Amino acid sequence: MAGHAHSDAHGHGHGGHGHGGHGDAPAHGSRREYVIGFLLSVALTAIPFALVMTSAFADTRITAGIVMLCAVVQIVVHMIYFLHMNTKSENGWTLMALIFTVILVVIVLSGSLWVMYHMNLNMMPQMSGDMSAM
Repeated sequence: MAGHAHSDAHGHGHGGHGHGGHGDAPAHGSRREYVIGFLLSVALTAIPFALVMTSAFADTRITAGIVMLCAVVQIVVHMIYFLHMNTKSENGWTLMALIFTVILVVIVLSGSLWVMYHMNLNMMPQMSGDMSAM
């Protein structure tokens, strides 16, 4: 009982307003925000999975582009709905974290695609998947 009174006194997301009671305290998400974030995350995972499993596009580059787009959008969804990052909290440091995350994502995605493309290009002929040549 005392623990419940303590958490209500500080206003940590209870009572339906979804934000902390202090001016400097970080905002806590409401149940609605977490459900929206979860549903968006599930959709952003299911769509690429369905595209890959059904071979919806003949050109695999289109599928890869959509998968990467969904991945980037999912990172933003997680940062907004689960990490509660915005330009107002923590004197803009979360905006700096967002910029840093975007730079890292661009480096990792472009580097991964570059490595996969060149590994496929430089693959030995007997390793290309054509087993009839052996």
